[in-house]
Amino acid sequence: MLIACLLCSAQEKRLTFEVASIKPAKPGERGALGGIKPKSAGQGYGAVGATVRLMISLMYRMPMQHVTGGPGWLDSDLWDVEAKADKSYSLDDLHTMFQNLLADEFKLKFHKETREGPVYALMVDKSGPKMKLNDSPQDYEIPISGGTGGIINGKRVPMEYLCYWLGQVLRYEDRQVIDKTGLKGNYDFTLSFIMADLPPGFDKANLPPEFLDRPTIFDSLRAQLGLKLEAQKGPVEYYVIDHVEKPAAN
Repeated sequence: MLIACLLCSAQEKRLTFEVASIKPAKPGERGALGGIKPKSAGQGYGAVGATVRLMISLMYRMPMQHVTGGPGWLDSDLWDVEAKADKSYSLDDLHTMFQNLLADEFKLKFHKETREGPVYALMVDKSGPKMKLNDSPQDYEIPISGGTGGIINGKRVPMEYLCYWLGQVLRYEDRQVIDKTGLKGNYDFTLSFIMADLPPGFDKANLPPEFLDRPTIFDSLRAQLGLKLEAQKGPVEYYVIDHVEKPAAN
């Protein structure tokens, strides 16, 4: 009886969506980070024109360049996902549900590898943090989004997510960003900087003057958020795809 109860309890702990629809996206319907987001009140998750590698990256907070292996369609095929939960859940629970959806519907299997390599350590600058602590309830909004004039808005941003986002901004440097701030909780901020990696052949003269006057991401973090990125050697984590399949039509 005890064994049966333990097995029942283990099954109950596995979080899954009540219903999920996965379909190929319409031609030309490529989404972005904002195309994958939780539904209001934490009652599900949706994705529009997203690749599987992007889904893995977001749900596991792993920079896409560190999700390695797998067939070519992981980056070329686009998918629409409509997933509904049976009630309201926390954002962490919704991410766990989406991880289980990837395992169940895409038959995703991967293993983790940790290698010594170059990293950026996100640390508090000597001037101290300049962000505003936000202890309001979960609102299910994307923590970091673009605003008017190219200004970045952060709302209820935990340091783990900021590290993930910075890793995407600095993806061409291939340095994972690791949290060494010691800061807990969620923070609000605005951030203005010039992208270091403009598209190949892009003429900076085509940028508005106010963009050219902006600092680099390194300088803006210090001046605007009271944080700094320090180049170090450290453990770099990779997710290596072992197996993945296209989902059955549903």
